[in-house]
Order: sequence, then C-alpha cells, then structure tokens
Amino acid sequence: MIRRLTALFAGLWLYGFSMAVMIRAAVGLDPWDVFHQGVTRHVPMSFGTVTALTGVVVLLAWIPLRQWPGVGTVSNVVLVGVSVDVGLLILPEWESMPVRLGAMVVAVVLNAVASVLYIGAGLGPGPRDGLMTGLVRRTGWSIRLVRTVLEVSVLTIGWLLGGSVGVGTLVYAVAIGPLIQLMVPLVAGRLPGFDTTPTRRPTDTDGAPEPMGGDNAEIRSRA
Repeated sequence: MIRRLTALFAGLWLYGFSMAVMIRAAVGLDPWDVFHQGVTRHVPMSFGTVTALTGVVVLLAWIPLRQWPGVGTVSNVVLVGVSVDVGLLILPEWESMPVRLGAMVVAVVLNAVASVLYIGAGLGPGPRDGLMTGLVRRTGWSIRLVRTVLEVSVLTIGWLLGGSVGVGTLVYAVAIGPLIQLMVPLVAGRLPGFDTTPTRRPTDTDGAPEPMGGDNAEIRSRA
C-alpha cells in the first residue's frame, strides 16, 4: 500500500507539474484544455468551472463502462490543481522558441510518466483516464488506440468551438497514447493497476458492477 500511495501522489503531482510546463511552453494546450477553452467561448462560465463540469460528465460516462471511482479519483481533483499552481509559480516564462519547444516535449513525456504512475497505483484514475481504461476493457482496443482516439476527438471538438491549438497540442494528441503504452511494461507486475496476473471477468449474470481497477491483465495484454 505504501508503494501504491507513493506512486499515486507522485504521479498526480507530476501530472499537474507537467501541465504547468506545457502552459509555460506556450506552444499549444493539451486537447482537453483546448476543449475547455472552446466551451468557455460559448457559455458564461469560467475555465475552472467548465473543467470541473466536464469531469462530472466524464464520470457519468463511467456508469455504462462499470467503472468506479477510488481515492485516486478524489485525489486527482485536489492534488493536480495545487501542483499546477505551484508549477506556474516557480517556472519562468521562456522567450526562446527552441527552449519552449524543448519544454513542450519534456511536458508530454512527464505527463505520460505521471499517467502510468497514478493509474498503475490501482487506487482509481482521474475521470478522463478512467474513461480510457474502461474503454480498453470494454472494446478490446489497445491503450494506444483508445487514448489517441479520445485525445484527437476532444481536440477536434475544442478547435471547432474556438479553442487555441498549437504544435504542442498536436504533439500531445498523437504521442501521449504510444508513450503510455511504451511505459506500461516498466510498472507491470510492480503496481496493481497494470498487473500481469490474470483475473476473471465478471459476467453479466454476476449482478454486481465490476470494481475499479479490475481486468488489469486485459489492459496489460492490449498494450
């Protein structure tokens, strides 16, 4: 449990920090934030309110996927926001374009590492990553394919709504799925969220929803 909690909180903190690096790089928001910004152009709500409401809607999408939130899901809401604020406080604003592009690449890689850590902890992913893992189990698709389809779809909708898109946005959208898939073997067998031990899939006749973090062997195999 100590290992799992360490992976969870380290992953969430790193996730928020990677977002701060992406913002300071100023070469494009990640797809979900493009979507959030696009929505704010059409409704009288702040960016933070739209982000929170989007999270609630995504959590509702967990219901047909039989996903359930955990301590990691709640921690995601609190810790990521704090980490972003701290990151923006300590990170400078870079003027050099090569430095900004390098920071963008670092941010995407850090985001993938963070995602693998806190999902791997098996204590409940954030709303958006929970949607990813749920779809992986239910569709039989790979992590790479599901994550890429989600990111590109959200990006497209956000852009059509007027959200800001840059080279960083496109790099994130196409690279985050393959990067997560590449890093899964590094934690498989060490963290239960990507365990290699086979588990039984509940049948529809079991009558009980599948617990959060189940079918990890399937997620691992489809990576």
